[in-house]
Amino acid sequence: MSVALIAGAGRLPEILLERLGLDARLLVLRDAGAIETRPGAQLFWIEHLGSVIAGLVQDGFDTVVFAGAIHRPSIDPARIDAATAPLAARLAPALGQGDDALLRTVLGFFEEAGLRVRAAHEVVPDLLPPEGVLTEAQPDAVARSDAGRAAALVRALGPLDAGQGCVVAQGQVLAIEALPGTDVMLEGLARWDGPARPDPARGRGLLWKAPKPDQDRRIDLPAIGPGTVAAAARAGLGGIAIARGGVMILDMEKTRETADRLGLFLWVCAP
Repeated sequence: MSVALIAGAGRLPEILLERLGLDARLLVLRDAGAIETRPGAQLFWIEHLGSVIAGLVQDGFDTVVFAGAIHRPSIDPARIDAATAPLAARLAPALGQGDDALLRTVLGFFEEAGLRVRAAHEVVPDLLPPEGVLTEAQPDAVARSDAGRAAALVRALGPLDAGQGCVVAQGQVLAIEALPGTDVMLEGLARWDGPARPDPARGRGLLWKAPKPDQDRRIDLPAIGPGTVAAAARAGLGGIAIARGGVMILDMEKTRETADRLGLFLWVCAP
């Protein structure tokens, strides 16, 4: 199996490269962050996607893995090359849709060229943690009820192709994740000190993360890590609950240690 990694920002591409080894090809969409500076990284414009795919086929690659956050790019018509021109008519309208619709379109381009798309958690299975509470802190009855309400909310939002998370405290929805992502949602909550905020003595609330109900799980599966735990603590939350089999934990031991140090629970729930 010859693997190409299509990398965005964040820790996940680095984890995959450590497991895939030196034989993997690293392809990075421009403006993806620090991964661009890694030796051997091949940067490309979205307007050259057709050439990237053709190059992988020509060089004998049969598998691609997508990993990391990618900001939605804009297309410069003047930069589109000949190999990408046939794809542009499908790519341009997809950029105006939700993330899942856009990603399905992009995956289709690779599959039509005969390339198999594998999920990050297929390459590194231990990215998906087992069910249960992973920390010293435990969710109480209020937190368990909040997790159920949060899960129902994310499921209900699924057809709208919105975010993959929300914050609930004592049954009240405090925040819903949208395009800017989890960190921005939690940062905004940390700054909020309005009179309607629930009483921490009755339950500090939790961050819930889960994939969208009909999401293609080979790409854009939600993930958390030590930074997520720290952000949840700054927002005054009591813990994080994630759907089993649908959310990756990056740097598991460090994430668990951070949660224990800050007194948050980390709970992997049955779907």
